[in-house]
Amino acid sequence: MFAYYLELAFRSLRRSRALTALMILAVALGIGASMTTLTVLHVLSGDPLPERSGSIYMPRLDPRDLSHAEDTKLPVQVTWIDGMRLLKDRRADRQALMVGGTVPVQSDDRAMDPFIEHSRYTTADFFPMFDVPFRYGQPWSDAEDESRAHVAVIGADLNDRLFGGTNSVGRTIRANGADLRIIGVLDVWRPVPHFYDIYTGSFSGSEGVFVPLSTARALEMGREGGISCWGEGSTAENEMERASCTWLQYWVQLDSAAHLEAYRRYLDGYAHEQAALGRFQRLQHPEVTGLLAFLEEQKVVPSDVRLQVWLALGFFVVCLVNTVGLMLAKFMRRAGEVGVRRALGASRRSVFAQLLTEAGLIGVAGGVGGLILAWAGLALVRRQPDAFARLAHLDLAMLVATLLLSVIATLIAGLLPAWRACSITPALQLKSQ
Repeated sequence: MFAYYLELAFRSLRRSRALTALMILAVALGIGASMTTLTVLHVLSGDPLPERSGSIYMPRLDPRDLSHAEDTKLPVQVTWIDGMRLLKDRRADRQALMVGGTVPVQSDDRAMDPFIEHSRYTTADFFPMFDVPFRYGQPWSDAEDESRAHVAVIGADLNDRLFGGTNSVGRTIRANGADLRIIGVLDVWRPVPHFYDIYTGSFSGSEGVFVPLSTARALEMGREGGISCWGEGSTAENEMERASCTWLQYWVQLDSAAHLEAYRRYLDGYAHEQAALGRFQRLQHPEVTGLLAFLEEQKVVPSDVRLQVWLALGFFVVCLVNTVGLMLAKFMRRAGEVGVRRALGASRRSVFAQLLTEAGLIGVAGGVGGLILAWAGLALVRRQPDAFARLAHLDLAMLVATLLLSVIATLIAGLLPAWRACSITPALQLKSQ
């Protein structure tokens, strides 16, 4: 029966080519605009660690003095003193202390000119905690953290640039004037958003060079990112370990609710201890903020992206309203045909189903057209100067969603025209002819 409905629908659409084209165009324009903006929102608001985001947290303390009494929002970074103490106490399942930077890099081929590369100075748990994939080698160990070992892990893009993509483990790179032995090469890895350090860009790419934090400090590698100081805090590089400044990111992994509760108690005890020593003058209760809650709090998705989505959806509604009007005109023009079918014994339900099948075909065609327009729209988005623009690509989930949205929306739009066409009694339809 469905095949028969399809045949009738194709015949009907071919008879009214101009009207059919207008309906398909209206649906395609609405779908194209909506899916372009929805795809951008989908990419930017995704879970950067879908398999473990529920166990990743940011401990937050307030070491500031009374000059910040009106600011009740806890910092999202830590001082060197607090970060090192929390790191060494090892009360979490995993923990990583880090900061971003840039360094001049050169391969062991001295004929190659050095260039500036984004870097990440961190501790050993960074890689297993964030499930960072390796193409070659492995991360460094806690012992290499403590000994300030001259080792490095490099990204896939940097490995391609310096070594042609071959296994470079064991070779050296020169970073900031020091020779570092490569012990690992990452596979392609770019979490979106760049959650572990939004100060270096919410949608920036993954760094090319990863160095132990202690090594980076010993070699005075260039640091960049957010910093907040108070009192007599100094931003001089040789004083950052003693400065009254928050400038390091600290993340922990807590694998169960019991571990989370225990860590909260530990953090509260640490804050009271520091208050008793006179360091924490404003004893605000520390917090342990989950990864997704942190991203929501920081509003990493630009507000204009959400506005564009609502505008595009509004445009889609206008397109659907126009489609309803065109379908109503098309179906009501076929009143005589519907009357003959009803008079020959076709039930109202079967005629209604056949008209909805016709609407569904329009939805499929409009969805395909919408995909083409969305692809073109995303190509234009990628040409924009915004940091997130190059991330705008249709994935399989959004492709399927585009087709489903088109078909479902068009079927809904076809309900009223189909019902109106079927509601007139056959006698009146035949008499009007």
